[in-house]
Amino acid sequence: MTDMLQKAAKIADEVLLPAASEVDRYGRIPGSHFDRLAEDGFYGLVAPPEFGGLGVEFPDFLELVEILASACLTTTFTWLQHHGVVMGLAMTPNSALRAQYLGRAASGELRGGSAFSGAIPVPPHVRATRSGEGWTINGQVPFVSGWGLVDVLHVSALDEQCGDVVSGLIEAKPGDGIAAVHPLSLVAAQASNTVRLEFRDLHLPDEMVTTRANRDEYIAGLARGSRVDGSLALGLLRRAVALLESAGQLAIAEAVRARAAQVRTKFDAAMAFPADLPVTRAACSELAQQACTAYLVAVGGAGLVSTHDAQRLTRESLFTLVVAGRPDVRTALLGLLERRARCGDHAVAGGFA
Repeated sequence: MTDMLQKAAKIADEVLLPAASEVDRYGRIPGSHFDRLAEDGFYGLVAPPEFGGLGVEFPDFLELVEILASACLTTTFTWLQHHGVVMGLAMTPNSALRAQYLGRAASGELRGGSAFSGAIPVPPHVRATRSGEGWTINGQVPFVSGWGLVDVLHVSALDEQCGDVVSGLIEAKPGDGIAAVHPLSLVAAQASNTVRLEFRDLHLPDEMVTTRANRDEYIAGLARGSRVDGSLALGLLRRAVALLESAGQLAIAEAVRARAAQVRTKFDAAMAFPADLPVTRAACSELAQQACTAYLVAVGGAGLVSTHDAQRLTRESLFTLVVAGRPDVRTALLGLLERRARCGDHAVAGGFA
């Protein structure tokens, strides 16, 4: 694992960080970023060794995400979607599908994205109906990243008749049931190529289905994803600490570093108590927003220039507040902000103190 940590740090310092400002300004991630991640084994981090992956432990995976996100949140966020495909293939009972795709996904030859958020709301935005030897998918996924950068999407839809969520792989290209693609203009991570997708009678054959699970079980299975998403905010905190130190704000930097360590520890402990994850995820993202704002204040007016890291990090911290923000996370975050407004910093765990 030490080798992968060293590789991650090298990619972060030599590849991602030097280009982060241009990625943000021009809205394009160089293909060489993803190629380098593939060459160094980062597409197969969670894949089983028998399929060419590294099978890294979850805590190690989180640290790798943090290191990469500290250099370029946009590249890391886009690449991160691929691991949902890998996990879906690694855990599927569909052995033929696993044999066909998992090795290619682990090597980065096949690159994937996720389109699962439409199955979560009540009522669902994306519905599955049994049709012959497969499923017909209809509806709209509001937030799909990596469009034009990935080969396949891992799609989820709810069968309202039986209450199961059906998930499977589809090609990431217009037509064949993908009725419309609506590009989104984001305030941060624009280069993630995020779109809204509309499905109209999309056919998902049984041979492409990865899982079928009761909705409650499916939602429970997303808990680990909340911890992964938190690593994006923790990555921003790493960068904010370094930049605050470079700006001479040593006391604030040390306070942020200490609070980030506390949040990370609470996050890891909450994995055994999923009900605690939304509150911890909220505190993590709010702390990132505070730290990045502190850096913006520290550098003053220069931080408002479009090429300055301060304004980019501040916008990216807002991105982490809401990205993959399921209802329980949103409720926890709004509660945290309400308590801050009513009672001040001393009553809120997300402060620096």
